[in-house]
Amino acid sequence: MKLLCLSTAEQGCSLAIVDGSILVCEEFWDARLTHSRRLVKMIEHMLENRAFMALGDMEGFVAARGPGSFTGLRIGISVVKGLAYAMGKPAAGVSSLDGIAFRFDHCSIPVCVMMDARRNEVYCAVYHFDHGRLMSKTKESVVSPEEAIGMTSGPVVFAGSGSKAYRDIIEQTADNPEFADRFLDSVSATALLRSLGSKEDFFNCSENRLAPVYIRQSDAQLQFAEK
Repeated sequence: MKLLCLSTAEQGCSLAIVDGSILVCEEFWDARLTHSRRLVKMIEHMLENRAFMALGDMEGFVAARGPGSFTGLRIGISVVKGLAYAMGKPAAGVSSLDGIAFRFDHCSIPVCVMMDARRNEVYCAVYHFDHGRLMSKTKESVVSPEEAIGMTSGPVVFAGSGSKAYRDIIEQTADNPEFADRFLDSVSATALLRSLGSKEDFFNCSENRLAPVYIRQSDAQLQFAEK
């Protein structure tokens, strides 16, 4: 199945096209332009100049559904929904945290994904893999860095923007931390797709419904509640 997948959960934007189990191409942009100004052009460029395919060749669409940037998520999900509707093809959503964790799906020790949620908090989940297969995953949550570290024990790989923002705390508190390379801290469209690999008929799975998952209220909502 030919699939187009994207993530706009963070400042950078990741795009990938696969044909069955074959990765056709993947691109990542970290330019400081809003997703609304570049996303459609990025998709057109990738299809025409990298994949040598047309939009009509796609048999389905996948997007990161959150957590992450509220505005970025809304833009990415809206674009994917629009493309799916226009082409009459199915669409699915995948956790942004999965899009980081599945970069390490052959890791022999647990992976703690920490995305910087600001306000001294991180979006977090801890994953256990066995030769590419997900064995367990904690509930996704927004917690303090200390609480995230408390979800782990023994040797652990820390990944995601939060693992770098709070590296000092992790080094002082965690039992035996290892850190992912910085270029592996972002959500990968390929990893999003890899997380779906073992699922059957994921387009009709409620877990993969294409709707934003913010986990917490926006900063504007939090500020309003504090008044």
